[in-house]
Amino acid sequence: MNINKNKTGLTFGLLMASIHLIWGLFVAIGIAQIIVDFIFRIHMLSIPVLVLPFSFTKVLILIIITFIVGYVFGWLMAFFWNRCFKEKKI
Repeated sequence: MNINKNKTGLTFGLLMASIHLIWGLFVAIGIAQIIVDFIFRIHMLSIPVLVLPFSFTKVLILIIITFIVGYVFGWLMAFFWNRCFKEKKI
């Protein structure tokens, strides 16, 4: 079964962009630092990380870049899947 590269790229891109949109919302409402602290603590890490103030421009750039990166990785995943698992014609 061949996977559609464009649809897979769009799916991965939207997934990655959505995750980062949620992160931007966490920063905007002021709970991002709590989440970062919790994640580091449950991984038994102590690295001083400070969440900076919300910036709409930076969030927009983050979402656009992660969509593009997600699209490329999704496209590549479908490309390699189609190459490795070619349908056998009977």
